[in-house]
This record gives sequence, C-alpha cells and structure tokens, in this order.
Amino acid sequence: MNGVTVSSVCKCLGVSTSGYYAWRKRQANTAQKYNDLKAVYWQHPARLGAPSLVHDMHDLGYSMSERTVGRMLKKLGLRSRIARKYKHTTDSNHRLPTAPNLLERQFTVIQPNKVWTTDITYIHTTQGWLYLCVMLDLFSRRIVGWQTSHRIDRQLVCDAFNCAMARQGYPTGVMVHSLAKQCFSGSQYCSRDFRVLLLTNNCIQSMSRRGNCWDNAVTESFFHTLKGHVIHGSVFATRKEATAVLFDYIEIYYNRVRRHSANGWLSPEAFEQKHFKSLEGPTVHNTV
Repeated sequence: MNGVTVSSVCKCLGVSTSGYYAWRKRQANTAQKYNDLKAVYWQHPARLGAPSLVHDMHDLGYSMSERTVGRMLKKLGLRSRIARKYKHTTDSNHRLPTAPNLLERQFTVIQPNKVWTTDITYIHTTQGWLYLCVMLDLFSRRIVGWQTSHRIDRQLVCDAFNCAMARQGYPTGVMVHSLAKQCFSGSQYCSRDFRVLLLTNNCIQSMSRRGNCWDNAVTESFFHTLKGHVIHGSVFATRKEATAVLFDYIEIYYNRVRRHSANGWLSPEAFEQKHFKSLEGPTVHNTV
C-alpha cells in the first residue's frame, strides 16, 4: 500500500515504533535460538536431552535453564533416545578363584589410571553375536581400551586390557574392577591368563560382590547409554560393520564430545585435559 509507513501503522495500533522494532528483534532472536538448539540436537544424533544440551547452548552464548531447553525441545517435537534394559553375557557358573571387592563403590577417583572398571556386553549382527569388552577409567569416565570378538572368552578381556595398557603408557598399580550381577564373578576375569596378565603389569584385581549390580554402576551406565544411542533399532549386516559403529561412537563421540555429569559436564577427554593443565600451574610471564 502506497503511503503506509511503519510509524503510521504503529500509531494506528497504539504501539510505539521502538516497541515494534524491539518485538521484531526478539522474534528473530527466538527463531535463531530454536535453530541453534536444533543444530546442537542433531550434532549429537538425537542422543541427548535437556540436561546435556543446556551446556552446549551456554557455550553458544545463550543464558537459559535446563527447564527452558526442555520446553523448547518439546515444542520442536524432539526427544533423546531412551535405552532399554540389557542382559549380561558373562559366565557366572564357574568354580574359578575370585578376587575381593576392593573398590567398594568408591567411584570418585582423583587421578587418571588409578581404577579401571570393565565388563562385557553383546551386539547382535546378521553374522551372529559380537562381544564387546571395555576398560573404563573412573577418573574421567573415558574408555581407555576396548576390544570386540565373535567369542566371549578370556582372550577378549586380555586383549581389551592390553589395549588399555598400551594406550595409557603402561601405568602400574592400576586397580582393575570387574562388575557383578546375579551372582556374576565371570570366568573370563577369573581365568589364570587374565590374573597373570594383571600380576605381570603390577595391577590389582577387584571383583564385585555376588548378586550386587550397583558395585560397578559406572560401566553398567556406559553400556546402557551405548545400547540406547547406537545399538537398539540398528541392524548390522556384519560384525565388521558393528565394530566400525562402535569405533565411531567410543573414540570420536563418547570420549571426545559427549558431556558427562560426573565431569562437571565436560567430555572425558576435555576433563582430562583440564586436569593435566591444572598440574602445570600458572603461566609466568617475564617482564622487562
């Protein structure tokens, strides 16, 4: 319409021109906020909810609460994947010697390579089962070593341990704790080969009490998250394909990107970097 201006329309509607432009700016900011939240959500392939995503939004400069992020996600029709329960595959029917529970649910560790927790889970493929064994450092919740195999045997856990030792520079005095559930003291971890391997590397063995799943809740939680994020709902044609997906999730996403509440909402790798940086002390600048 000719002759119609913003100021004339505002005057007709009984609003100020400055108020109108402020409203337009808020609308644009709100749209940008929702677009940024969607981008962050898909950056984590629909894996995370408001408790984690709020920290990503803070990094983008938005001051908002977890509750606000939750409302925005609901409005966008977005929700995180929910993991289902899974079963243990370790052997509980054996007469091999077991180790005492030295960890005693002390899941807070102040240094890297002091306590590693470990367990085995399974992934279905068209070729058959693929078994995954992980070594998790309680300090940062980082997966320091892992191994897959079509067999669930002592070689699987030995290979995962050797992987962790090589990557971490062969630390000594590490407590290696295997978890228990429903009378589990898995024969893989009780095998002579694994016990000798620990002894040779000056490591200490610890095992959960029979029938107490909470004695290794951290590793349980990792498998629960893993299954919900990349396993459930997926169909793997081969074990090689499943292993490739596990590599991407563990090495690229979980260790480096995914925030963990126990780390002050930092990723395991970022938490370790922060720790090592703090050990360097303040930087001293020379002055002339």
